[in-house]
Amino acid sequence: MTPTYETLTVALNEHIALIELNRANKANALNAVMWRELEESFRWADTIADVRVIVLAAQGKHFCSGLDLSMFNELVEGETEAARKAEKLRITIKQLQGNLNAIEQCRKPVLAAIHSSCIGGGVDMVCCCDMRYCTRDAHFSIKEIDMGMTADVGTLQRLPKLISDGMTRELAFTGRKVNAQEALRLGLVNHVYDDREQLLEEVMGIASLIASKSPIAVRGVKEMLLYSRDHSVIDSLNYVATWNAGMLSVEDVLKSVDAQQQNKQADYED
Repeated sequence: MTPTYETLTVALNEHIALIELNRANKANALNAVMWRELEESFRWADTIADVRVIVLAAQGKHFCSGLDLSMFNELVEGETEAARKAEKLRITIKQLQGNLNAIEQCRKPVLAAIHSSCIGGGVDMVCCCDMRYCTRDAHFSIKEIDMGMTADVGTLQRLPKLISDGMTRELAFTGRKVNAQEALRLGLVNHVYDDREQLLEEVMGIASLIASKSPIAVRGVKEMLLYSRDHSVIDSLNYVATWNAGMLSVEDVLKSVDAQQQNKQADYED
């Protein structure tokens, strides 16, 4: 049974969970409910054995227009003393970071399928994903600078790991739009597709291929890549040696070898 949300739709089919932003009438702006439900949905996907891969997409004309501006008034209401007001805002920002951290912390690969606008908080969101794909009409913008604020939910921390530091700085300082072809050239997205229909078809195909692999091996790959991003080569080599010493599935290896010899698809346990 897939969960039901106010701002998201979730479907599970053949080991692939499709999580879609569903505030189309608000350009999928991130309101307080959507922030919370994003974390809940990815925590759910992480714990469900039948889910091997997640595709994050959106309904409507836009992928995500960023933070719902109605949230600004709610962020520090009720506090007047400066230090307490600042503390409350810091706690709120940490909560929002945690909502999106759940995407990165999910043990299963997350593929973002992006169409049209991906702005502000939308960029924070897709930077948490393992891979990003977009339509020809997609564009990206670190819009916080034009709102007089410093992006604070992950873009400035994750984007330099995805594209060059210099380009990250240019985009963060200027807030300018990056179109699909530039995003592809920068390495922000893996492929560009003609429209949303083709985007979803192709991304679901990639997700299906990943879902056909040993789930425990796939989860190990994600664990190692994230660890290696934030640690030295030597530390990462030590970790993968320890990981495989305890987590290598002999059963899955034997199934893989047998399937290749017989030119068939291996049937792995979740």
